[in-house]
Amino acid sequence: MAGKTPTTYSPSPRLKSNPSKHDAYDSVRPDGRGLAQCRPAFVRTGAVNSASGSAYAEFGNTKVIVSVFGPRESKKAMIYSNVGRLNCDVGYTAFSTPSGAQGSDHKEFSTMLHKALEGAIILETFPKTTVDVFALILESGGGDLSVVISCASLALADAGIMMYDLVASVSVSCLGPNLVIDPINEEESYEDGNLMIACMPSRNEVTQLTITGEWSTPKINQAMQLCLDACAKLSKIMRTFLKEPACSTQD
Repeated sequence: MAGKTPTTYSPSPRLKSNPSKHDAYDSVRPDGRGLAQCRPAFVRTGAVNSASGSAYAEFGNTKVIVSVFGPRESKKAMIYSNVGRLNCDVGYTAFSTPSGAQGSDHKEFSTMLHKALEGAIILETFPKTTVDVFALILESGGGDLSVVISCASLALADAGIMMYDLVASVSVSCLGPNLVIDPINEEESYEDGNLMIACMPSRNEVTQLTITGEWSTPKINQAMQLCLDACAKLSKIMRTFLKEPACSTQD
């Protein structure tokens, strides 16, 4: 997509991913990155004119667009009395993967997106109404859910939904003795485990933690630190892009 040059948000150099000299997996990854290097990130708000708020995100080959509608009156939200209701739906385009197959994981993405965002939204600010979040994965390049969560957070902010903080999300794959941050599809296909964190960096609060595969306690701690450090940096990038439309309007 044309626009500003993508920005990186890799963890600090002090946070090592401990590459092993004896492991068959080389320290240079399939896309040329180092083990602890995140993909370039590009995000833009206001991507869908008909929505209350929207955002487009491009992390390497992973491309996502999120639209937010509402708050709108809802009978279902009435049972929540003084708080609003959040609906989340995540889907793939038919051409998002080379084979056209979407896999089974995406069926859980809607629920996981809801869990990641709900704790960051001040639901009391739109009582008895509903906010709908629709995420569409245009191209699946790896780390899809993390990109969806970060993009959806920006779309909610663009819609003027009151939030405690933006939610940033990053994942790490375990490949043998190595940890690789922000994995691509090829790496995810043969990973031994995956850890994903969604958090509100300015509040030091985790809204979603997902761990699959077998992990040792030291590796979990190391992976969490890698993700949290990257999330803090990604959040700053997200805030920068969030301010850009307003600046452009003033110009």
